[in-house]
Amino acid sequence: MTETAGGRDTEEVSRFVEHFAAQLVEAGVPRMPARVFAALLASDTGMLTSVQLAEQLRISPAAVSGAVRYLAQVRLVSREREPGSRRERYRVHSDQWYEAITNREAIIKQWQNALRDGVAALGADTPAGRRLAETLAFFEFTAGELEAMMERWRVHRQQLFDN
Repeated sequence: MTETAGGRDTEEVSRFVEHFAAQLVEAGVPRMPARVFAALLASDTGMLTSVQLAEQLRISPAAVSGAVRYLAQVRLVSREREPGSRRERYRVHSDQWYEAITNREAIIKQWQNALRDGVAALGADTPAGRRLAETLAFFEFTAGELEAMMERWRVHRQQLFDN
């Protein structure tokens, strides 16, 4: 058994990282971003440098860079400069899921606008137009439900973790 600074078994931590990353891959997240995200999530500080990630995951700095670029785009991680250094470190925040879902909400609004244009172009009375209208109705419904759910989450999170 090899221990981390926190007294954890590094092999056990590695197994968790790879297992959780595999679950993210099953859900559609690309493999390297999934591994980097899981490694950040499993670190006590929620923050690692490119060198640390490359070493822990046994991947190249280029693979870390590409993974972080993807994760930053979907708002699961942020980049920060180390104080007094040119090196960047990457951070996962406690509200990363909230941020990711909020980001998706903006994308869904764009899809809604495109679907409205599609319904108008195809005609609401055509089979394709009806299919687009139903898809639009689904996204409108879920957007309203998501907004209400996120408000309930903020209250629930505060009760659980801000005491």
